[in-house]
Amino acid sequence: MRSRWWLPLLGAMLLGGVGLAGGLLRAPEYTSHTQFFVSTTESANASDVFQGSQFSQQRVSSYARLLTGEELAGRVVDRLGLDSTPRELTEQVTAEAVVDTVLIDVDVTDRDPELAQRVAATLGSEFIALVQELETPGADGVSPVRVTVTDAADLPDEPSSPAPWVYVAGCLLAGLLLGCAAAVLRQQLDRSVRDPGSAAELAGAPLVGIVLRDNSLQTRPTLAADDQGSTAEGFRQLRTNLQFLDVDRPPQVIMISSAVAGEGKSVVAVNLALTLTTAGRRVALVEADLRRPRAARYLGVPGEVGLTDVLAGQAGLVDVLQPLEGGSLSLIAAGPMPPNPSDLLASSHMTDVLNALRADHDYVVIDAPPLLPVADASGLAVAVDGVVLVVRHGATHKEQVRQARETVDRVGGRVLGVVLNVVPPKAAASVARGYGPGSAYAADADRLAPG
Repeated sequence: MRSRWWLPLLGAMLLGGVGLAGGLLRAPEYTSHTQFFVSTTESANASDVFQGSQFSQQRVSSYARLLTGEELAGRVVDRLGLDSTPRELTEQVTAEAVVDTVLIDVDVTDRDPELAQRVAATLGSEFIALVQELETPGADGVSPVRVTVTDAADLPDEPSSPAPWVYVAGCLLAGLLLGCAAAVLRQQLDRSVRDPGSAAELAGAPLVGIVLRDNSLQTRPTLAADDQGSTAEGFRQLRTNLQFLDVDRPPQVIMISSAVAGEGKSVVAVNLALTLTTAGRRVALVEADLRRPRAARYLGVPGEVGLTDVLAGQAGLVDVLQPLEGGSLSLIAAGPMPPNPSDLLASSHMTDVLNALRADHDYVVIDAPPLLPVADASGLAVAVDGVVLVVRHGATHKEQVRQARETVDRVGGRVLGVVLNVVPPKAAASVARGYGPGSAYAADADRLAPG
């Protein structure tokens, strides 16, 4: 709900505007009020008075129905020569019997205040005549009921409607309710991963990092070694967590992958490798996404010769290693696009390459293809110490994370952990972990040093 706060606000603004426009554009209406008193004609003693009062109270509810009926409306239309039909006139009349009394309140509404008064007055006289006709037992009989006008029809001097601010208030409330309902519905229908707990549960592995969204990475995918921002701190936390996953046998050859493309795995792989070098480690970065290589371009180095040349026997490992960061980082670019990426990555030659890199480096970080679209990463998963799954906040579907984990499990691989990537700084996940604005980390960020 916190990430969808704008839906209730938008609903209130839209419907509030509609209510204001409707209230201002609608023609004013005026209401004339009149009131009737119902009594019995003869009351000789106290008992007659009591019985007459009960008789009158029983009659008023029926009379209220008569006042809004088409019979009486037809008489008023004929007497005043109105253009409207009896049915249309009944929609302008409201009658209500006052509880525990013999009074009936009647309101007549019309755009013309004088016509509203004339209709209300005529309605009163015609109503009295109609009651006399209905209650008189015979031609020479006497009606036991007497109807008296206690409040004559008044001439309204101010509109009874519309009241613009009433419309606005009602529409604002309706907009808020609809917006809240839309936010709840959208949350229920949202199948994407948005919190660390569900990411870890779906991956079947612990959360090893949260990387906050940094728009600058779109143009400059690598972070500087002395960067003190929250995103850089997220990569340093990822580095620390990976080192302590298994104190006795920490993972050395780590494959970075994702369920589908576009999750930011290459950015994570490159910046993790750079962050490891700031801690004094010798790191080899392998660009193993042979179909869509990104790492060499992110680091600003050529990638025409690389891993595929080594696996095809056309070059030696030492020939394609590109030293960076003063020699602490070595990059093996992807090289030319092969016709059979899956076979190359699952080959024994690939295992030999990884073993050679393992012997000469503290860490080997592999930027691997996504797990679900192609089978390239599946064969590679068994040759590494573990897989780190990159999950993009609000984009990766829960079922995709589950399927990615099952793919790794099916080939006998191991999911080391999950990284929740591109997390909005104000999202609940980042705040809960102490990474968001207002957290202790944000307040102390200027005091944190890299490494």
